[in-house]
Amino acid sequence: MNALPVASQPTAQPLPLSRLVAVFSAFALAYFLSALVRAVTATLAPVFSAELGLGAGQLGLLAGVYFCGFAAMQLPLGWALDRWGPRRVLMAFLALATLGCAAFAAAQGLLQLLLARLLIGMGVAACLMAPLTCYRRIFSIAAQQRANSWMLMTGSLGMVASTLPVQWLLPLVGWRGLFVAVAGLLALAALNIWRVVPPDPAARSARAPAPATGYRQIFSHPAFIRMAPLAAVVYGGLLALQTLWIGPWLTQVAGQTPVQASQGLLVVNLAMLFTFLAWGVLMPRLTRIGWAGERLIAATWPVGALCLVAIVGLGPRAGAWHWAAFCVATSVVSLSQPALGQAFVAELAGRALSAFNLLIFAGVFALQWGIGLAIDGLRALGYDTIEAYRLAFAGYACAYIAALLWLNLSRRLQRVVEHAPVAAGGQAR
Repeated sequence: MNALPVASQPTAQPLPLSRLVAVFSAFALAYFLSALVRAVTATLAPVFSAELGLGAGQLGLLAGVYFCGFAAMQLPLGWALDRWGPRRVLMAFLALATLGCAAFAAAQGLLQLLLARLLIGMGVAACLMAPLTCYRRIFSIAAQQRANSWMLMTGSLGMVASTLPVQWLLPLVGWRGLFVAVAGLLALAALNIWRVVPPDPAARSARAPAPATGYRQIFSHPAFIRMAPLAAVVYGGLLALQTLWIGPWLTQVAGQTPVQASQGLLVVNLAMLFTFLAWGVLMPRLTRIGWAGERLIAATWPVGALCLVAIVGLGPRAGAWHWAAFCVATSVVSLSQPALGQAFVAELAGRALSAFNLLIFAGVFALQWGIGLAIDGLRALGYDTIEAYRLAFAGYACAYIAALLWLNLSRRLQRVVEHAPVAAGGQAR
């Protein structure tokens, strides 16, 4: 049997639909802003390269340090969510993000930018986990799946805003003015969450399980073990490419101008926006007919792998539409978060989701920086820019395929173990 009991339905007093919509909207605004500051480095990469003289490795570090701070906060975040509730925790984190954006706007050198970017990553670390924890407690299972997909759609909208709209604003306010504006909006989002989101009656320090015990059970859970490589390599890689490396690929491999690359990123992010909208509509129906998150991921992942292999093979001929196809095909991994949350009781939902998110964003940091280092290293060995990019992305494609093969193989092994006593004539566990 699993180490943890089967997850139960939410037990909180149901809220009227209008209040649920207001709660979702308040969380969605904060997540929109977090996605914007996460992805904006892809659009600003040419500006940072020209103004600050940053190479590929430094750009990867500047983008990736955000995810380092994000990942570092996940385990304490999960414990805090289960103890104090989503509303109070998210407000405190947003205050930190506001400070980080203001510091980024005032930074004068790479070190100051890195420290500010780290602070931003730490501050927005709760922008998805807090709402998912809240939804786990006050929404039905079908509503949780829909809300999860539509939160990710909101994040895609933030990524859309980080492309051409940012390019249009740059001549007017500059990148520093942009981060000042985001700092103000984050502060307003925090005040709105305080006004709209109800206090969490389940947040009681006396009832919160011991952090060490909770995380030990979570990390050893079969569902967590099955999906851990998927989180770090596939989900993390999707975000690493979408929020940084697709932009440089379009300019340095496909030969596009920064404005053309921004238009290409807009295409990619619009495709993801509509994809998450579709997942929100379809998932409750797919779940009713037996196509839950893990099963769907295991059945459809070869499509994303084929898209990635095709991009590497096409090289300079691979443009925004090819990357959009890859991102849409790989978006199925987003279904892993609500699937994992349902494997745990509501009292451990914050820790389970945050531990999973830790793997995702540790993977983003490692892959954003690692791909940059690989490109620089291959250039130093004498490869031209295009071949360096293709070889670095080919290495990622191998890791992508291996992680998803692990999911398929471990699922089959789990089924064999579960059915072995019955096949041998014994009693089922």
